[in-house]
Amino acid sequence: MTIRFTESLTLPCGATIPNRFAKAAMTEGLANADGVPGLELETLYGLWSDGGAGMLLSGNIQIDRDHLERPGNVIIDRPPNAAMHDALSRWASAATRNGNQFWAQISHAGRQTQKNINLHPKAPSAVKVGLPGGQFGQPVALTIAEIEEIVRRFAVCAAAVKAAGFTGVQVHAAHGYLLSQFLSPRSNQRTDDYGGSLANRARVLLQAVAAVREAVGAEFPLAVKLNSADFQKGGFDFAESLQVVEWLEQAGVDLIEISGGTYEQPKLLGLQGMEEEEQQQVAESTMLREAYFVDFALAMRKHVSVPLMVTGGFRQRLAMQQALDSGGADLIGLGRPMCVMTDAPQQLIDGLDELPRYENALSLFPSWLSFLQGWKPLRAMAGFATQYWFYSQIDALGRSGRANPSLSVMAATKQTMAMQKKLTAK
Repeated sequence: MTIRFTESLTLPCGATIPNRFAKAAMTEGLANADGVPGLELETLYGLWSDGGAGMLLSGNIQIDRDHLERPGNVIIDRPPNAAMHDALSRWASAATRNGNQFWAQISHAGRQTQKNINLHPKAPSAVKVGLPGGQFGQPVALTIAEIEEIVRRFAVCAAAVKAAGFTGVQVHAAHGYLLSQFLSPRSNQRTDDYGGSLANRARVLLQAVAAVREAVGAEFPLAVKLNSADFQKGGFDFAESLQVVEWLEQAGVDLIEISGGTYEQPKLLGLQGMEEEEQQQVAESTMLREAYFVDFALAMRKHVSVPLMVTGGFRQRLAMQQALDSGGADLIGLGRPMCVMTDAPQQLIDGLDELPRYENALSLFPSWLSFLQGWKPLRAMAGFATQYWFYSQIDALGRSGRANPSLSVMAATKQTMAMQKKLTAK
């Protein structure tokens, strides 16, 4: 059965997404130092609302100002005052001006909090991020009381965005952030009710989902972003992910976005980490080999009926159509292409065959130094530098309304680091 890109998707809660494209969550870094959204985020999301996607996902909205994913995150760690509520409402109004959905992605960075935010972030266990460069500090294990407070804050944040006019919420439990850290045996070495068995490691996620549902009600879209696997030896694997998806469906989640990887193994960016990727027992489909996680979603579809969103690597119209028609995806997530081509969903609806692959034109190294990319630390550095280029495009869109695709990778890296330093200056 062929599913048209323009076909709406009705969620279990009764809400409808007007078409099969979603702007995936991408960190913006455009809030002020207090975590308040302003004109830049309104401009950015107004452009994306004009771009034709049926649903837009915000970047990380953090529930704890001491545990940001990066400087410039929006922060809702308490009930908003009038000024914050008004700022959130203006953002939501701009982001929904074309009748699309706009969902808040709510998160806590845990041990993936940079040192310039917190030297000793809280995490499930005192297990440090295994990356060179000293960017992350030594974490401290959370107490039971602190875990309960984090669950409460997820609910506070969800209630706040609903009141401000957002039309849904996504709990971020992927990419190595706090809830993902609890799921992984590598980063969760607890021996209490939040560690050990998968049921224990998933406990805080399911508690957060229950608290958010109570805060927003039965008819408000509630999604979860979940790793298909961490792709690390001894980490959260596909069999465990499938079990968690089944539990989330039973908990009444309306949509699950399938992703994968962590900072240590950045599969979400199509990159290889510092260690060899742990292979998962998932059959490869005959679909075009460009979407990173569609085969995992296809395998999950055999066990659950909850709507699935797949993000990561989609560029060809045919691959997107295959993912929809196979049942592997109900919603196609687009990320990096929309950092430059803000109307990518509409162009695909109008018949565009393939989105630009900006990564192919980006390199930290001149051709005569390309051999250096075989060294793992430099390969990781190059991957993050490419990410900074996309950060800079988002920044340009928010500040000027126009992308700057001629910007070099080195200039983008310098610009991003300078902005982060400014936001964290005391």
